[in-house]
Amino acid sequence: MAATAVRYLRSVGALTTAAAPATSAASAPQRPALRAVRDDERAPLDPAEFRAVLGHFASGVTVITAPGGPEPAGFACQSFASLSLDPPLVAFMVGRTSTTWPRIARAGVFCVNILGAGQGALCRGFAVSGGDKFAGVSYGPAPATGSPRLAEVPAWIDCTVHAVHTGGDHLIVVGKVEALGTDPAAARTGPLLFHRGTFGHFRP
Repeated sequence: MAATAVRYLRSVGALTTAAAPATSAASAPQRPALRAVRDDERAPLDPAEFRAVLGHFASGVTVITAPGGPEPAGFACQSFASLSLDPPLVAFMVGRTSTTWPRIARAGVFCVNILGAGQGALCRGFAVSGGDKFAGVSYGPAPATGSPRLAEVPAWIDCTVHAVHTGGDHLIVVGKVEALGTDPAAARTGPLLFHRGTFGHFRP
């Protein structure tokens, strides 16, 4: 059938293929030469100014925890976000020099503990390097991975490590959500917020 149609089109002088317009080298637009940007051509950027400007973005505060071996591992993290609904994915960023991240990576699982308005001291405890961050902290195992689920947090998200990407001096960790939940009583206090180096809160 197709061959018959092609023969008919040819018999009446119709084009059976699209003819591309011819262009000469002289009429073709000239593309600029591509090259790498040299260090002396980069816009100057003061790290202190970078932090100060981005500090205007208010964020929530979390504590990322994992079984971690003989002792659990955890660190305070404000660089957390939901990533995908289908499949359910979340992400957090951690410095490549972090001493806690290798323990979480070995565990292959983690729990995101979203902190409430009255948990600034808890956050500070997990923001320090070294020491027993879990001393005096109440927690139980998250249902899917066994990662520490901190007591009285407004919400928690239990995850397995799905992927890890490099992002400058940080790593972008993607987690697949295995379980999650809230504490309605704790959620009534509102979230703990971080803005320009200080804690704040918002009452719903």
